[in-house]
Parts: sequence; structure tokens; C-alpha cells
Amino acid sequence: QVQLVESGGGLVQPGGSLRLSCAASGRTFSGYAIGWFRQAPGKEREFVATISGSGGMTSYADSVKGRFTISRDNAKKMAYLQMNSLKPEDTALYFCAAERTGWGTGLPRDYDYWGQGTQVTVSS
Repeated sequence: QVQLVESGGGLVQPGGSLRLSCAASGRTFSGYAIGWFRQAPGKEREFVATISGSGGMTSYADSVKGRFTISRDNAKKMAYLQMNSLKPEDTALYFCAAERTGWGTGLPRDYDYWGQGTQVTVSS
């Protein structure tokens, strides 16, 4: 069992930065891949980034590649999403999720545990 709690969302101007955090409970955090997803009002949940359990492999959606960076600290049971050069279209509720194979995918249905989300709003 893994419980996830996101934090770090907020209101930021276009071009600004935010760092989202995902705090995990459970003894086998390093065995899970962590994914970040987002959902805007009226839209489906979409993949943002994922990192393998060891942290050695990462993958990004094309829309955030070069602007966002996913990372993790297994000793602290934390995962992060550094978001730079934010755009209004990045506005959404951001979720972190844990996937038990440790490899990570871009599909929400492959993830076993989800946090409650943190709101990111990019607006001037």
C-alpha cells in the first residue's frame, strides 16, 4: 500500500516556475515508478512525466519536454516535478501516481495509487 500527497501548486504568471512535490508512505517506495498526470476542467487526465523506481529512466509528454523535469529521492520517499517556462495551457490539477512494476508508463490505467492532486494555475 502506498499513499501519496502532492504539494507545491499555486498561481504563477506565464513564464514562471513551480516545483511540485509528491510525498509517499510505504516501505517499498523505490519499487514503484512515479508518474505525474494533469487534468484540466472538461478534459481527460493526461500524462505529463514518469520516472522509474530507480530513477534511472524518465519520460515526458511532448508538450512539456524541455520545460519540466521529474526527479525522485528514494531515501526521503519523495518525487518532484520542476516546471519552468509555464504557459496558461499548463493550468490543471496535477496528480502524482505510483505504478508497481517500477518501470512507469504514460497510461493512467497502469497506475495503482493516486494522490488527491494539487492545483496549478498559470495566469497573468
